[in-house]
Amino acid sequence: MSLHIRQAGPLDASQMADLLNEIISIGGTTAYVNPVSASKLRDWMAQDNAIWQVAENDKGEILGFQWIQDHPDLPETDCDIASFVKVGAVGLGVGSKLFEKTKVVAKQHGYRFIHAVIRAGNESGLSYYQSRGFENYRRLKDVALDNGMIVDKIWKRYEL
Repeated sequence: MSLHIRQAGPLDASQMADLLNEIISIGGTTAYVNPVSASKLRDWMAQDNAIWQVAENDKGEILGFQWIQDHPDLPETDCDIASFVKVGAVGLGVGSKLFEKTKVVAKQHGYRFIHAVIRAGNESGLSYYQSRGFENYRRLKDVALDNGMIVDKIWKRYEL
């Protein structure tokens, strides 16, 4: 299987929403607890300094996506990251290829650090970022999700 990484565009939003909504419906890994629409993703993609990448196979099926963006709690030299891989496509190198491209565009944008905030119970997410070289930065205790659930989060940081 060939895997292609490219910049995401508005026409990708429907497939990305479906991918993310399946992850949300399973629960336990993402901080998102409510389904997202393609329109909502297009709005997120249109925000200033939002840089989105998709991984797709030869048939044009999106197997994962990742984005970086400024965050109000971070200095201008730092960005926040979010990563999602299609259920059933984990372990195929999707996340690795996405992050290789994201590192390049983050450097081009002038970022020095990439921050990831992961639910403490998300072992696969924690392992993913750890294997990319992210280091523990801090622990956020008792964070309320949109549905009222309280979780701890692990904040990791990667130096470019």
